[in-house]
Amino acid sequence: MSEQPVLTQLEDGILSIILNRPEKKNAITSEMYTLMHQGFEEAAANSDVRVVLLKGNGGVFTAGNDLNDFANWLNYENNLDELPVLKLIRSVLRFPKPVVVAVEGYAVGLGSTILPHCDVVVAGESTQFSLPFVRLGAVPEFGSSFLLPLFAGRLRASHVLMLGEPFDVHRARELGLVSEVVADEAVQSRALERAKTLADLPADTLRKVKALINYPEYVQQLEARVEEETRLFYQSLTSPEHKEAVKAFFEKRPPNFRQFK
Repeated sequence: MSEQPVLTQLEDGILSIILNRPEKKNAITSEMYTLMHQGFEEAAANSDVRVVLLKGNGGVFTAGNDLNDFANWLNYENNLDELPVLKLIRSVLRFPKPVVVAVEGYAVGLGSTILPHCDVVVAGESTQFSLPFVRLGAVPEFGSSFLLPLFAGRLRASHVLMLGEPFDVHRARELGLVSEVVADEAVQSRALERAKTLADLPADTLRKVKALINYPEYVQQLEARVEEETRLFYQSLTSPEHKEAVKAFFEKRPPNFRQFK
């Protein structure tokens, strides 16, 4: 298997974008954000691509951002527009074609927040989801602070975003993160089946349907929230709370946030 951390494969109108870092549970680095962004940009421009299928190798979607990689984000202090994760987010928000996601194992952080921007999300029965931003001394991203209250109501949104506890696939479906639940061993095949179905449907009509769902006012509000989330998230990377969270993670101990006011 290729050592490239993100693989792309075009077959029969379906571009598969595959997270390929299974030894790290597909934890995402800045390089991977860049490669994913490039995959979506190329898929948008290539008329041979009718559908994108996003998935992970090794039986895991993704364990979220690689904590060691946050240090690289600090290089973008004077140019947040070039932050790899933000470039990926913008490309997904504006992506005009159907996106199918195969979710299995873990969907942590961006592994969960990317899902409501896609069109068909197939998840395994035992998949564990997590939005652990507060526990990392950070705010949510990918517009999740806008979308979860919209989809699930304020109370359910604040519950999962503030407590940051893992939750199962049934709660994920309640929150609007998952559209279809299947047996674990059927995730990949079912997602591919859904992608093939979409590839066989009228491509121009599907693009129009997606544009109607993602109407301009909605996208504008969402993008404005993403900009604010990104600004606050970036600020958090130098905060005492975030530093304590990361230090505690690597020292395998509970963080002590009570020392901060």
